Amino acid sequence: MSADNFQACLALVLKSEGGNDDDPADHGGRTSRGITQREYDAWSKEQGWPSSDVWKASAHDIAQIYHDEYWMPLCDNLPIGIDYLYFDMAVNAGPHRAAVLLQKALGVNPDGRIGAVSRQAIRNCDAKGLIEKFSATKANWYKSLHQPRFTQGWLNRTASVKTNALSMLKGPQT
Repeated sequence: MSADNFQACLALVLKSEGGNDDDPADHGGRTSRGITQREYDAWSKEQGWPSSDVWKASAHDIAQIYHDEYWMPLCDNLPIGIDYLYFDMAVNAGPHRAAVLLQKALGVNPDGRIGAVSRQAIRNCDAKGLIEKFSATKANWYKSLHQPRFTQGWLNRTASVKTNALSMLKGPQT
């Protein structure tokens, strides 16, 4: 399992998410490194802090949000590579959507709850095969959104994440 893989996965997700963005066509609105202003405000309030500009959020705060809201509680218990695939999708489309797509790839009821049946399927899966299936499932979902402005970028990201996840299966390259 992958309890020590968060930092490597975070670095890849941050690379995919980029820097600051406020694209009017993007429903997320003002965003920094993949964290929306709305999410940052809610997280800051939960910490007992006043709202501030997400573009000025520290790298530590961004990493903490990713860890607590997208990595936990599931990714530490996923196989290497699968953890990254799920984490990236949770960041990009939300944890529920990531869970549903993972379950579809596993061939279990896609209810969005990673319970005992899903965990057993994960334990019994061929990791390489699941990476292939999950990536195809993600690509099909992105295509179904019919948002041509973003589709190619999402498909490129899916291909890159798949390549990186498969590389993780091979272990550290020296």
